[in-house]
Amino acid sequence: MDYLLFVAAIIVLIIGFIGDIIPGIPGTPVSYLALLLVHWTERFSFSSEFLVITGLICVAITVLDYVVPVWGTKKFGGTKAGVRGSTIGLVVGILVLPMLGIVLGPFGLLGILGGPFVGAYLGEKMGGTPDDKAWRSAVGSFIGFISGTLMKLAYTGVVGYYVIKAIFF
Repeated sequence: MDYLLFVAAIIVLIIGFIGDIIPGIPGTPVSYLALLLVHWTERFSFSSEFLVITGLICVAITVLDYVVPVWGTKKFGGTKAGVRGSTIGLVVGILVLPMLGIVLGPFGLLGILGGPFVGAYLGEKMGGTPDDKAWRSAVGSFIGFISGTLMKLAYTGVVGYYVIKAIFF
């Protein structure tokens, strides 16, 4: 039974990493689930304090993931139109380019990174914002998106370290 939980933990951890980058998959909570799967084995157990602390960090990062991009856009002078455009741009960048046959190449990465930037700019322009403010909003959206993604990847990396260490060492 332990081996089944170990395999499930590794699969869930990989899904967590993917979810850190692609919206729609809650990467941070999924990564925490990998930690719990290892904890539920008979071979390895984490302390209650460790699980509570990593769980609280998981909740904080999940909340911050929604706040940081909006904060970045607003901090750089963006409006609700820019925030909506950034979100739409991210989804379009992830969904449209792979449909065009560009899955993981430079254009797929470009869609993930550039989608929020272009979306925020277009959202601001459609909202009637002047060019200079629309560009600033787009930069803020990009910085917020990258910050949130790096935060999630760091958490999943730490959780991954503990999962892999527990399974293989």
